[in-house]
Amino acid sequence: MAITTPEQILKVLRAFNPWWMSGQVPQGFLKAYRRFAYYEAIKRLDQTDIRRTVVLTGTRRVGKTTIEYQMIDTLLRRGISPNQIVFISLDHPMLKLSNFSDILDCYHENVWPTQDVYYFFDEIQYASGWDKWLKTIYDMQPDTKCVATGSASPALIKGNTESGAGRWSVIQVPTLSFYEYCALIGVDAPDLGPEIKPTAFLALSQRQRTQIMLKLSAVQNHFNRYLQVGGFPELALASSDLMAQQIMREDVVDKVLKRDLPSLYSIRSATELERIFLYLCSVSSNIVSFTAIAKELDGVSRATVENYIKYLENANLIYLSWPVDMGGRKALKAQPKIYIADAAIRNAVLMDNDMLTDPTELGKIVETAVYKHVAAFYYQQATRVGYSRGGPKDKEVDIVVDYPNIKNILIEVKYREQAPIPNDDAIIELSREASAAIIITKRADDYGVHDTPDGRQLIRIPAFAFLYLLGNAEKHGYKGKE
Repeated sequence: MAITTPEQILKVLRAFNPWWMSGQVPQGFLKAYRRFAYYEAIKRLDQTDIRRTVVLTGTRRVGKTTIEYQMIDTLLRRGISPNQIVFISLDHPMLKLSNFSDILDCYHENVWPTQDVYYFFDEIQYASGWDKWLKTIYDMQPDTKCVATGSASPALIKGNTESGAGRWSVIQVPTLSFYEYCALIGVDAPDLGPEIKPTAFLALSQRQRTQIMLKLSAVQNHFNRYLQVGGFPELALASSDLMAQQIMREDVVDKVLKRDLPSLYSIRSATELERIFLYLCSVSSNIVSFTAIAKELDGVSRATVENYIKYLENANLIYLSWPVDMGGRKALKAQPKIYIADAAIRNAVLMDNDMLTDPTELGKIVETAVYKHVAAFYYQQATRVGYSRGGPKDKEVDIVVDYPNIKNILIEVKYREQAPIPNDDAIIELSREASAAIIITKRADDYGVHDTPDGRQLIRIPAFAFLYLLGNAEKHGYKGKE
């Protein structure tokens, strides 16, 4: 006997699809600002030569569902019939109890009978056999287009490997970049044009750099708040920063650690998972040893540490940065650097309200933000983002963009009032092998060219300007049009 009835399923679907009656998406669902991922998703959906199911993945509260509503709004404005578009939230209790086939049958029997339909699935990993269903829809309904979201990317990636090869594209939705944050809160910042990006800073004259920095003065004062709470759209717009951090702890972290991951991986106790995550928050931007973490957290095995770190990475809560070999320097042990996916998560979990006055902690937070931006920027390209450490003195370059068959980009974060770079620093020594070497500074007036003893030039650029210019470059990288 079925747990749910077609009448119950239809009632839920009607509630989630108000455009069936009104012909439009409610304004409260849309939000005024559109994430970069929206443009990438709509471009993939519009492709006619290569058909793909679009899968959006990212942690909770980054705006995946809003992107789906914005895509639906775009389709309606193009003249697609409202009944031809169905939004299905598979996180809803009633739909969780329903078979996937029963939900689709109910829709087609009562709303839209033919297969030329736009399916929008939200939190699809909650549906049993979801990957097989996406494969079936793709293979058997050539006129149907699908968009799906999921907070648990391990399931999505695994499903893509097993069932979705050549059938769907996974688009990562990171937390807000500094550029997106400024646009979202309405900062009157300039559009600098497509040619202005961090690596182009070196080719400019100092006068041109100064003109750019003067234009960016409008965003500088928003940088510290962005580091505290700015990575999540709803929380960035909150009137109370303390309330925003509390919501982040409860909704972004607690639900993932105590509900999503335990159910996905059959974790018996979420306590060890939570302890490991708290530890990682405290060492964000540091190289970690799984064995050392196990010893530090007495009673947790090394195997458990390694598995749980993989789960946290797949849940989009952390990044793992692995060493890149450069200059003949091989890392003795392939140990990763850990970065929390957004500095705001770290601050909310640790409840560290003094981070802006502690230079060491602030440096960790800024490096975390820089890594997040660089990793997100290069996600769709054939690159990996890691770090370099080795040589006789075991020196380190914080971030290395590792291009295949092309010279790398080196980034060193020196977020302090005085940010000298010794001539024997790793970024100086390795810059001869790099296409660009960038030093991230703190002061707004600490920018320009850094000359090495043998005549090479590095770029010095303040952190807020680097992140904003990277976002500006990302914005102009999208060619999709509505």
